[in-house]
Amino acid sequence: MGGLPDVRVGPLKRAHGSIVLPGSKSISNRVLLLAALSSGTTTLKNLLDADDTQVMRNALCQLGLTVTDQLNQVCVVEGCGGKFPVQEADLFLGNAGTAMRPLTAALAMQGGNYRLSGVARMHERPIRDLVDGFRQVGAKIEYELQEGYPPIKILAADIQIQNVVKVRGDVSSQFLTALLMALPLVATDPIRIEVIGESISRPYIDITLKLMARFGVNVACPDMQSFIIPAKTSDAVYKSPGQLSVEGDASSASYFLALGAIGRGPVKVLGVGNDSIQGDVAFADALALMGANISAGEDWIEVSGVKNANGKLNGITLDCTEIPDAAMTLAVAALFADGPTRLNNIASWRVKETDRIAAMAKELKKVGAIVEEGADYIVVQAPASPNDWKSPSEGIDTYDDHRMAMCFSLAAFGPNALKINDPNCVAKTFPTYFTEFSKVVN
Repeated sequence: MGGLPDVRVGPLKRAHGSIVLPGSKSISNRVLLLAALSSGTTTLKNLLDADDTQVMRNALCQLGLTVTDQLNQVCVVEGCGGKFPVQEADLFLGNAGTAMRPLTAALAMQGGNYRLSGVARMHERPIRDLVDGFRQVGAKIEYELQEGYPPIKILAADIQIQNVVKVRGDVSSQFLTALLMALPLVATDPIRIEVIGESISRPYIDITLKLMARFGVNVACPDMQSFIIPAKTSDAVYKSPGQLSVEGDASSASYFLALGAIGRGPVKVLGVGNDSIQGDVAFADALALMGANISAGEDWIEVSGVKNANGKLNGITLDCTEIPDAAMTLAVAALFADGPTRLNNIASWRVKETDRIAAMAKELKKVGAIVEEGADYIVVQAPASPNDWKSPSEGIDTYDDHRMAMCFSLAAFGPNALKINDPNCVAKTFPTYFTEFSKVVN
């Protein structure tokens, strides 16, 4: 797109074809950090090459690691055995929550002095619960501007191991992920993490646990609210698996699966399937509830239109706790459904790249949808007739949020062409999205 201020799409009638998915952002940034903290050299295959993962790569290089990008999304990381070579650094992390939260945790265990900052929106995304968790073990972390938010300063401190560390689980799963990945570095005795309140996005925690196990650290889970970090048996806690292949991004898959339903299909995504460790593959189950025809194998999913004779999806009510990112795609898919679609337990949308509930409600109304929003839910009713669809001259705003841009590309299957503003924000996780999109629609 070369820096275009907007992109025009539609009106579209059909979607068919296949796509090889880029690597998962959630997995990519986790394995980059785990590989950096491990002993040995790790070759990462199908690693996502996008803004968020470049932020993590750049930060690791600033911390003294050797991170080498090779052809075909291969990256080689020379591990440091748990101790970063650089003990004083000023890191700019953009708007990458999957870099800010885990790096904060890992750096708090280093005994060095660091400053972490990001773009303006990152300075509005909460980090208090993570900081509170590490203060329990003696970490010294200061807020530079607003209490509870980045930028933050991490000061050299002696970590005092506690048997129990508590963290809230109802704001972001990234806080718990960060604790899980960092505490093994200092666990001279077993450490029990207790989650206060309900833990949101449990599938993202499961990704963390499975990847930690690939690097030699097995965390016990006696119940849904407790995690026991094992005592370390050597200074180098994490051990490189040698090589690791990153799954395709299940959140990115959601847009193409929805295309297969709305645009009659078949559309096939390659890189995720029945064997995926990502919770967002459950998006396919949600589409099936809406009446889509779904088939899947170990590493692929295909959608071929809908079961209803009228070609429309069904409105549904769904608890989206386990698919918070992919649930955004359902909100736009609801434009092509009979009856209202209500998405519940999406409070985490409020603290993402933008306030996604407010943004989604505003932009859906622009195309003629009837929308109700609450603190942790959204209800979307499709325009009553083709004449009720609108094509806003000001375009669809994307709020520097990659998922807003990708979601609203689906709305071009309505009766009108749409202008999507700042399409280049997709570079955060899927730089070639609109190119791949254009290959499967007409």
